[in-house]
Amino acid sequence: MKIIFNIALILIALTVFVPPFRRFLFWLLVGRQLVKEQKKANQATKRNEGEMRVETPKTPPKSRFDGGDFVDYEEIK
Repeated sequence: MKIIFNIALILIALTVFVPPFRRFLFWLLVGRQLVKEQKKANQATKRNEGEMRVETPKTPPKSRFDGGDFVDYEEIK
């Protein structure tokens, strides 16, 4: 039991006080999966440089709004 406690204490101390160990631990737990997801997203949306793509609706949305009423206003100085 004492050995497990000592190992846990050492790992906690390393994580808190040693930044390279912390970076390695983050990479081990999260970094590899993050890199895989980024590569997958880049391959899915790969476009040529300078290419533009604009999506427009096929039919304009129908609206019951025909315009508005003109309202007179008076400037107050």
